[in-house]
Amino acid sequence: MHVALISPPLPSHLSTHLVLGEALVALGHRVTLLHQVEVGDRALPAGIGFQAIGATSHPLGSLAPLLARTASSKPWSVFGVIADMARNTELFCREGPAALRDLRVDCLIADQMEPAGGLLGDHLGLPYASLACAVPMNREPHLPLPTLPFAYPASERERQIVQGATQVFDLMMRGQGKVIQRHAQAFGLGDRRTLDDCFSPYLQLSQCLPGFDFPRRAPPPHFHEVGPLRSPAVREQRLALEIDPRRPFVFASFGTLQGGRLPLFRRIAQACRQLGVQVLIAHCGRLDASGERRLLDDGATWVTDFAPQEAAIARADAVITHGGFNTVLDALAAGKPMLALPMVFDQPGIARRLERVGAGICLAPRLASKDRLTQALGAVLADPSYRQAAERFVPIARAAGGVATAARLVDDLARRGLERAS
Repeated sequence: MHVALISPPLPSHLSTHLVLGEALVALGHRVTLLHQVEVGDRALPAGIGFQAIGATSHPLGSLAPLLARTASSKPWSVFGVIADMARNTELFCREGPAALRDLRVDCLIADQMEPAGGLLGDHLGLPYASLACAVPMNREPHLPLPTLPFAYPASERERQIVQGATQVFDLMMRGQGKVIQRHAQAFGLGDRRTLDDCFSPYLQLSQCLPGFDFPRRAPPPHFHEVGPLRSPAVREQRLALEIDPRRPFVFASFGTLQGGRLPLFRRIAQACRQLGVQVLIAHCGRLDASGERRLLDDGATWVTDFAPQEAAIARADAVITHGGFNTVLDALAAGKPMLALPMVFDQPGIARRLERVGAGICLAPRLASKDRLTQALGAVLADPSYRQAAERFVPIARAAGGVATAARLVDDLARRGLERAS
């Protein structure tokens, strides 16, 4: 059977889809990633094909500015990102039907953050799975969306604040909402306006570890928290560093888009030197040689572009992160406490969830002076309660099933769809 992947063009989302696609190829499926042409420039796992769309609306040279807007620390850049999301949804809805028919696709994996996937699945009568690469966006009354920087509400006033903030979020997302509404009506699907109006009624998969998200009263019966989707090949990687076992070792990374924040990395290096801590900083190709030298001068033990993240986390005593979901999940699965410095989008919401489970300390980057970083990292390393809270997720991660369970569920969905079609 032929499975198509529908994802935002963001590296972390694409990587997650491709890991699941690789597992489906191993089960005998044909898998194709559908996207604008530049997304196909990245290395794809063996057996996964690529179909370009959007030659006119998303030509060569259009992806880099989109990623730059996503990585920007400027508050107003969020409006550009929302406009980009609307344009991507428009692209998939405009060119997706013909492309999917030509490819003879049998099943879709649709990212929660790309509503076109659900619209296309329902329009074409295809079974589809919604994949939450980030914290699930499924709505419940008074439950803060992951994009909101709120703790779990403990009073009626806090619930009202969350409700008001959700309305503001919907106003901000109105541009994409209009695209959803217009294509839903054109496809004969009724009135749809929000992301969760487009989630699958058949299968919803989440990378979240059970117990990390805020408590849900009524998750869909077909909703599965399978834990982080990681390639077995990645888990075989090793970290080739001579780490001194007599001193704590910390891994610091801000993910694929935020690694250019040199001043913050410098303060981290200085704090680690003051604490006598070994630190590996991975900037994901966002710093040049001059920036790397400054970090080494400030006290970083090692600086690199990319490091095998799971291997680095496995050997770390603590992790310093931007609060990106993949890094947080990897740290929890390994039982490692965190110092989170949430920056953009859902990262403040992830930080509130991290604080709730007690597995780390969170600092706003603008308040993260060298002294505050020293104090916070020292507490994460010295107080065993943070490590113990993180270690509770190790057996949870093992039981969740990961990519093998996710692939089996999609395989079952695709086969049920084929049986209905025949």
